[in-house]
Amino acid sequence: MELNKNKRILIVGLGLIGGSYAMALKNKGYRVSAITKEKEDIDFALRSEIIDEGTTEVNEDIVGKADIIVFALYPHIFIDWIEKHKDKIKEGAVLTDVTGVKSSIVKRVQDIIGERAEFIAAHPMAGKEKSGVENSDSSIFENANYIIVPTEKNTKYAITICRNLGETLGFKRISTLSVEEHDKMIAFLSQLTHCIAVSLMCANENEDLVKYTGDSFRDLTRIARINENMWSELFLLNREALIEEMESFKESFDKIYKAIKEEDAETIKEMMRLSTKRRELFDNKI
Repeated sequence: MELNKNKRILIVGLGLIGGSYAMALKNKGYRVSAITKEKEDIDFALRSEIIDEGTTEVNEDIVGKADIIVFALYPHIFIDWIEKHKDKIKEGAVLTDVTGVKSSIVKRVQDIIGERAEFIAAHPMAGKEKSGVENSDSSIFENANYIIVPTEKNTKYAITICRNLGETLGFKRISTLSVEEHDKMIAFLSQLTHCIAVSLMCANENEDLVKYTGDSFRDLTRIARINENMWSELFLLNREALIEEMESFKESFDKIYKAIKEEDAETIKEMMRLSTKRRELFDNKI
C-alpha cells in the first residue's frame, strides 16, 4: 500500500539516496521538501523538479510541517542533528533513515526524540557507484531490497508507515530484521564485500591492467569506487560484526589457497560446487 498523498515528506540530506527518495516520491505526486548542506544541491534539486522546496538552513517551518522525515545523513551527523533540532519536529511525526548500521544509532535516536515523535529505522539496499544528488535515480529501487529495523519502542502505526514508504518507493522485497540481525547481515552482505573490492584494487599497482581486464574483474571491483568518509565510518561503527565476518572469509580463502598450493583439485572442485549451488539461490530470487 502506498503512503497517503496528504503526507508531507521532508528529506534531510540530498545525496544520491536522499535525492533518489525525493525523485521517486515527487514523481508519484507527493509534496517533498529538503534540507541539505550545500546550496548548489538545493538549486539542482529545484531546477530538476526533484523537490518542491528546499533550504540549507534547518528551517523550523519546513521541519515542523513534515509528517514523515527521512534522514539520509552520516550516522554521527544524524545523531547531532536530532540532538540540536528535535524540538522543531512536529509532534507525532514519523522519522526514518537510510543508515547502513543500526546498533550505534537506533537506541540513541529513540532516546533523544523521546515521546515527541517516533523513529523507525530502515535500510534501502540500493545504490550506485557515483554519489551526489546530481546522480539521483529512482529506478535503483525497482529490483532492490528494503529492510525495516523495528525495536520494542516502535508502534504498529510507524512500522506500517515505514513499510508503505518502501512500497511507494518501488522496492521489490521488504523484510524485517532486529537491530542485531541487521548489523550482522550487513557486515557480510555489504561491508565485507566492499572490503574485498577495496583490498583487490589495492593488491596490484600495475596501471596497465585496465588494458587487459574482462567483465569478471570489472564486476568484482565495481563497488571499489567508494566514498571513503562514509564507508570508513560504517566499518568502524560495525567493527565487531565486520571483523567476525572477515575472519570467516579469511578461513574460506585460506582453504582454497591451501588447496591450490597443495594441488588438491578435489577440494577446489568441492568449494566451486558449493559456491555454484549457493549462487543459484540468488539467481532464482532475482
